[in-house]
Amino acid sequence: MRFPPPKSKEHTNRQMSARTGAARIKVAIVEDDDELRANLSEYVGRFPDFKLVAAFADGEAAVAGLPPLKPEVVVMDINLPGMDGIECVEHLRDSLPQALFMMLTVYEDNDRLFRSLLAGASGYLLKRASPAEIVGAIRDLQAGGSPMTPQIARRVVQHYQQTQTRTQPVEELGELSPHQRAFLEQLAKGYRYKEIADNLGIGMDGVRTYVRRIYEKLHVHSRTEAVVKYLGH
Repeated sequence: MRFPPPKSKEHTNRQMSARTGAARIKVAIVEDDDELRANLSEYVGRFPDFKLVAAFADGEAAVAGLPPLKPEVVVMDINLPGMDGIECVEHLRDSLPQALFMMLTVYEDNDRLFRSLLAGASGYLLKRASPAEIVGAIRDLQAGGSPMTPQIARRVVQHYQQTQTRTQPVEELGELSPHQRAFLEQLAKGYRYKEIADNLGIGMDGVRTYVRRIYEKLHVHSRTEAVVKYLGH
């Protein structure tokens, strides 16, 4: 994987202008390949809107070391030695409830994909993605998106649609308040969290509260799962 420099200082400054007054995105990387971990860490560190807080070579070290660092986005390799990336996300989900997890993998099989989403991952990229695509996905994830390739996204939707036809209607939707349903409808339309905050007249703290309570009521762990449940009702 090659790691080209940002296009220019001016280009980077323009990227930062969209985040004026915003804190840098705290990023952590969990990747067992030494060269890839070092290269990706160095590349992420080039961007002034990112703050690399840690890079770990295995899941056990990440579970022990990440909680006090409170990363906002964790780039997680699935095929880690010992504890794999999916199990690592399951362990970290409770200690880092606000963190967003993006799986990075050479695999494209359905089992790993769906297990990752059920564990709490919000994005899923293949390792053949370019460094620029990975960096863009980190920004997209933090902004409220669920980065994944169109092919993977289609398989996710098809899987949940097929699952929904075999199960009872989504009764949990009836537990949502009118405001929570309005928030979920905005998610389903593809709006980013900042856009939803503006549309509904709430702050980002309110957005995080809505997300947490909706996830709890729908028994889901990611935006993708919540939206699919909503669309399948």
